[in-house]
Amino acid sequence: MRQHDTLFIGGEWVTPAGTATIDVVSPHTEEVVGRVPDGTAADMDRAVAAAREAFDHGPWPRMTFAERAEVIGRLAGIYNARQGEMARLITEEMGSPITFSNLAQAPQPLGMLQYYAELGRSFVQEEERPGLFGPVIVRREPVGVVAAVVPWNVPQFVTMTKVAPALLAGCTIVLKPAPETPLDAYLLAEMAVEAGLPAGVLNIVAAGREVGEHLISHPGVDKVAFTGSTAAGRRIGAICGEQLKRVSLELGGKSAAIVLDDADLGAALGFLTMATLMNNGQACVAQTRILASRNRYDEVVGAVANMVESQPVGDPADPATGIGPLVAKRQRDRVEGYIKIGMEEGAKVVVGGLDRPYDRGWYVAPTVFAEVTNDMRIAREEIFGPVLSVIPYTDEADAIRIANDSDYGLAGTVWTADADHGMDVARQVRTGTYGVNCFMLETGAPFGGYKASGVGRELGPEGLNGYLEYKSIARLG
Repeated sequence: MRQHDTLFIGGEWVTPAGTATIDVVSPHTEEVVGRVPDGTAADMDRAVAAAREAFDHGPWPRMTFAERAEVIGRLAGIYNARQGEMARLITEEMGSPITFSNLAQAPQPLGMLQYYAELGRSFVQEEERPGLFGPVIVRREPVGVVAAVVPWNVPQFVTMTKVAPALLAGCTIVLKPAPETPLDAYLLAEMAVEAGLPAGVLNIVAAGREVGEHLISHPGVDKVAFTGSTAAGRRIGAICGEQLKRVSLELGGKSAAIVLDDADLGAALGFLTMATLMNNGQACVAQTRILASRNRYDEVVGAVANMVESQPVGDPADPATGIGPLVAKRQRDRVEGYIKIGMEEGAKVVVGGLDRPYDRGWYVAPTVFAEVTNDMRIAREEIFGPVLSVIPYTDEADAIRIANDSDYGLAGTVWTADADHGMDVARQVRTGTYGVNCFMLETGAPFGGYKASGVGRELGPEGLNGYLEYKSIARLG
């Protein structure tokens, strides 16, 4: 079992203020695989004070972008050497299939470090523009102390969407990992020490919701960067709005995959499997609404059912596994609750249902619903599990209407033999990220959502802008 007795604050491993602990439980075995201190409000105060000291008086914000980029580059090199260890750790603590962990859970955070290190080497902090009476200098400065609050589903990916650009900007950070997945953050702390990150620049305190809200509300925090549910995002947005505190919110999704009549289903299914079922369905960008025309509806339902049935369900550490357990018992119960709701609403279970694959572990049967209408709860609410709804449409305009008929606007895809026409469809769907015959998040392009899917953008140069303040300096002479 992985045991940690300290917190990472001010560049040191320090004794927590309280004695409570967080047990990390394997979703596969239901056994405790790790234990860390449960941070208190006093621990958060100490972490914010360390970050505040490092920002107000330390070297990090006063270094050039290129100098910070060199440190981030060293961190990337260390991360690269340990990414296999990181992938296995995340699989152990939250049940992500090891193939997905090796594909995304560790390599994508590494890619973000590498991207922002490279961006920083040539980043221009000041530029001169013509003014009415003389030149105007536009300067970019770090926003300050950042509270980064991250979820459990892709813990390092989401951590690095915040930490990598915040570090490059010159900010200091207090990271609060989710109670379900604190272990990977400890590994990140070890890497930060080895990379020579100055004391107080990155501080890590695992804690629950109440202590997390204490961090978000803390007067020493200048910006909150949050990823999680839309309900929690509304609460955080309200707190930050009251305090006029900078905030970015990456929230939920209920994305639609539009299958056009000319799509080659055989070719599409390999990509669609990842787009719909990645990380056991525990992904905000998952394409859980599959829209099929009435002309090919039965064919698409059958193909999707075969796709889901072909995914082996089991031990997430086994490379053969396609779908592993959900992160916690409460998540399993939540997903099974939605399966019941779908049945009660009149949707037809084609694959899966309420029979659990295993007696041990927090597994649900991957489920496909047919005869779904877009007003059903299973089509409107984020389930966050391997549950797919196939919804019929009459024509292309109707498909686009259904895709847009959602409180969310995070992601989406279209599947077609004509990629140029697919681009026309993509331009009409109101989401922050979209794919034509694929779905992926590009490190160099912005990621975020429309509507209830959030506020702000991460990744790309736009992700860095979220951690910068712009200062205009006019001058005469």
